[in-house]
Amino acid sequence: MSRLFGTDGVRGVANMPPMTAEMVLEIGRATAYVCKQHQAERHRIVIGKDTRISGYMLENALTAGICSMGVDVLLVGPMPTPGISFITRNMRADAGLVISASHNPYQDNGIKIFSRDGYKLPDHEEDTIAELISSGRIRDIRPTAEDVGKAFRIDDALGRYIVFCKNTFPDSLDLAGMKVVLDCANGATYKIAPIIFSELGAEVTALHCRPNGLNINDRCGSQHTEDLVAEVKRSGAHIGLAFDGDGDRMIAVDETGQELTGDHIIAICARHMKEQGALDNNLVVATVMANFGFFTAMKQLGIDCVTTQVGDRYVIEQMRDRNAVLGGEASGHLIFGHHHTTGDGILSALQLMAVMRTSGRRLSELATIMQMTPQKMINIDVQSKPDLSTIPEVADAITAAEAELGDQGRVLIRYSGTQSMCRVMVEGPTKEMTDRLTQTLADVVRKAIG
Repeated sequence: MSRLFGTDGVRGVANMPPMTAEMVLEIGRATAYVCKQHQAERHRIVIGKDTRISGYMLENALTAGICSMGVDVLLVGPMPTPGISFITRNMRADAGLVISASHNPYQDNGIKIFSRDGYKLPDHEEDTIAELISSGRIRDIRPTAEDVGKAFRIDDALGRYIVFCKNTFPDSLDLAGMKVVLDCANGATYKIAPIIFSELGAEVTALHCRPNGLNINDRCGSQHTEDLVAEVKRSGAHIGLAFDGDGDRMIAVDETGQELTGDHIIAICARHMKEQGALDNNLVVATVMANFGFFTAMKQLGIDCVTTQVGDRYVIEQMRDRNAVLGGEASGHLIFGHHHTTGDGILSALQLMAVMRTSGRRLSELATIMQMTPQKMINIDVQSKPDLSTIPEVADAITAAEAELGDQGRVLIRYSGTQSMCRVMVEGPTKEMTDRLTQTLADVVRKAIG
């Protein structure tokens, strides 16, 4: 059996394996069983979701599975993934489950699981849940009568999370006089983000805040910033902020319409935190996908940097192991350890805007902290994911590209942990060389495994 959980939970096309109602019910049962091993008088699990149409079906299946094991369910409805992490800790629940496929199109869906401390489950606990399902060991455990679980709607969950987010913004600052454009991707931030920035004093223009179950991430959000850039330029806004479908990542646009990556935002915040004496252990954590320019900026600032494999869960693991308080990914997953246990798009935006307010500098000025090395990535749809090192033509092409780049660039070819896709990335000294080598490698990979 292939591993049920990927780098960010279980994910797939809704109503097709593994994201069927039957499998989701089993995931609920297995998660509830694991939670019942904790000491508690009555066990409770929080369930939240994004705005996909399939969320209704999967929410009911997940609730049924959990209740069938004698565990209660706390339903919060559409809410950003980091909000579920917060509510799980805030209500002292045993776990938090999010029904979302993040930045994927609406027809996909998934399950992310947070433990009682607000962190994503480690691999070994996910494997335990998968083993309970595959072995069928829990199918004969069926509480009856008063031991069956109940489901409750938590009506004040959004209000709790709003207060939490606002409390991460310095009390001495506000956003009065700032024009902010938000792109909520027709996703989980559609209701909550405009409220937070407005209550802090900003003049807010909100885009893509009318979810219909089918339009989440559809030509909008953190992966499609065209509308955001256009509105920032048109309105003369100070900043544009794009969230993904479940609100755990954020991409910023400066007042000139230039898009900033997660690398830029980490660099800006790292320098500010170091100046404020808040960068614990003088350390940031990034992934292997971070741009060369980011590492150059960190070196110039005298800030140590540790790299991990792709996935915010691995960034967080390294942050915890090394007592770091800042880390993230170029994609916009940013973790501010002083404030939260997981990536949070709204919270990250507030930290960036706090730097703007404190420094009195425009975002375009702050962004000069790093210069991007030319980078090109091509995503290739694949039917399977064989070990790339075992394919001679791919290995030979990588060797040839690396020889041409020397110490002025790098090649990174990896499979997506959440989609049937192979990512081919090259960084090099010039755009021409980078684009050419990326296309050559992509053609080799496509022919070999596409």
